[in-house]
Amino acid sequence: MTNFLSLADVTNLDALIQSGLDAKANPFADQHLGKNKTIGLIFFNSSLRTRLSTQKAAQNLGMNVITLNVGAGQDSWGLEMEEGVIMNGDKAEHIREAAAVIGRYCDVIAIRAFAELKDRDKDYREQVMHQFAKYAGVPIVNLESATRHPLQSLADCITIQEAQLKSSLIPARPKVVLTWLPHFKPLPQAVANSFCEWMNVRANAGHVEFVVTHPEGYELAPEFVGNARVIYNQDEAFAGADFIYGKNWSSYTHYGQVLTQDPSWAVTMADLRLTNNGKFMHCLPVRRNLKVADEVLDSPQSLVIEQAANREWSAQAVLKEILKTM
Repeated sequence: MTNFLSLADVTNLDALIQSGLDAKANPFADQHLGKNKTIGLIFFNSSLRTRLSTQKAAQNLGMNVITLNVGAGQDSWGLEMEEGVIMNGDKAEHIREAAAVIGRYCDVIAIRAFAELKDRDKDYREQVMHQFAKYAGVPIVNLESATRHPLQSLADCITIQEAQLKSSLIPARPKVVLTWLPHFKPLPQAVANSFCEWMNVRANAGHVEFVVTHPEGYELAPEFVGNARVIYNQDEAFAGADFIYGKNWSSYTHYGQVLTQDPSWAVTMADLRLTNNGKFMHCLPVRRNLKVADEVLDSPQSLVIEQAANREWSAQAVLKEILKTM
């Protein structure tokens, strides 16, 4: 693995999931791989789990870690991403120089840069990730981009497989449902897109049955929805489900807009009773009693803490694959 920008960089998903589980069982087995290597964590947006889990994973592998917050009032000034511009605005340095210099200091660069939700075409071009990959000269890891959050999706896969291993009640081909949740402000589609992308691969391999449910107007980009069955009735979608994955996203068609805040789409225990004793998942952070009821998050059916903990092992599995090529 040279870069980890999306699922397209993964050659064997089953092996990568198992690598995450192996890392969880023996976190320090591969410290020799990262000895005298440095990873730079570059944050254009704030973070809690991604920052801590990636740093911990890198340290488990013996790596040195440098963290940089980019933007006005942060550790670094803003970076210009456009080519051929006259730099007379608020960006002090071009990505050509910045990425190249960071690449001299770091053996791996991991980047977090959200969608702006203003220009769909610009967001979906993934300019920040591609410009770093073009000019850094070292492997790039996606810590969440405008359209994807692959480390989260890998952690989700690890969490589902781990839950299956722990419970004989979960079938070999569980029904996994991604549901939209209400929220009062627009959020990116990255987590939902990425989860769809990864679950479609799992579904095509016969590992899961995958369903997406949301109100009309919240359809995701077709290239991410893939072969997933889309149902506009949440109750119907939840029937017999083994895993419920909750997430809010803003409209793709009416880009970045909040079309409804319908509270009936929030997940409650009444909703979970429609499932096959379904496990609840969410990438966090979650706004309690707006998107998900306390009784769900605090119930034995909730996997959100274990899911977050597995972010460490998804990052470690990916970094291990990259380090093995050095």
